[in-house]
Amino acid sequence: MGGSQKLKTVLRSPDPFFYSGGEVAVLLIHGFTGTPSEFRPMGKRLQEMGYTVYAPLLAGHGTSPEELKETTWEDWWQSLFKSYQWLTVQNVRYIFAVGLSMGGLLALHLARNHPLAGVVTLNAPIWLKDKRAPLVNLLRYVKPYQVRRKEKAPHIEEHLVPYERTPLKSIASLMEFMELVRSHLKEVTVPTLVVQSTKDETVNPKSAEYILEHISSTEKALHWYPESSHIIPLDREREKLFADIDTFIRRVVQEK
Repeated sequence: MGGSQKLKTVLRSPDPFFYSGGEVAVLLIHGFTGTPSEFRPMGKRLQEMGYTVYAPLLAGHGTSPEELKETTWEDWWQSLFKSYQWLTVQNVRYIFAVGLSMGGLLALHLARNHPLAGVVTLNAPIWLKDKRAPLVNLLRYVKPYQVRRKEKAPHIEEHLVPYERTPLKSIASLMEFMELVRSHLKEVTVPTLVVQSTKDETVNPKSAEYILEHISSTEKALHWYPESSHIIPLDREREKLFADIDTFIRRVVQEK
């Protein structure tokens, strides 16, 4: 195997990763049909900043569309909760949850149910741009899978382990979870940084404003990234994103 192929394999590994660091831990939660690979550059950068970093793999992800089809949001939630429990018994004092897309919803759900120092949501959906999404419960009986339409930009695609088709049954479960989280946003009280890409091709950017308005956190902020798309941890403004997350976490910890 050549050097470039080895690098590509590392970049696209769907495996979970844990980077040991300081007493502040960051739990990175990938998105729907994603894997921890979309967080690897962020994870390494956060470790360099002194954080302990853990990115688990959610049930049904990083394997096959058929396995994903057999899971629901409850399974994805249980994967996250078990990972959170494991992290609480490591040598850390504070845990921050950072979630991309559906991972952001899972982070908010975790915050309303279990102790966290803070939350960062990255392009978390309250509404999706695809106008067919509300009809998915009906469409899944006619068309079980949705074929992946096109690849992302090369600097993003090289890190991804995507499914070439997505079960509509799983999308229906995601929609159910989106509604659950939306209806309980007021129960989120921890410091929260809401991040939204202006060029998000998947999530309606108004979702970010809705989250900010409806959570009950006294410390909350919304940061826009005008040159980024949906997979913001891999996009061109990622270094700014990493720095903004670092600033947010350090400020919250200093206030405790």
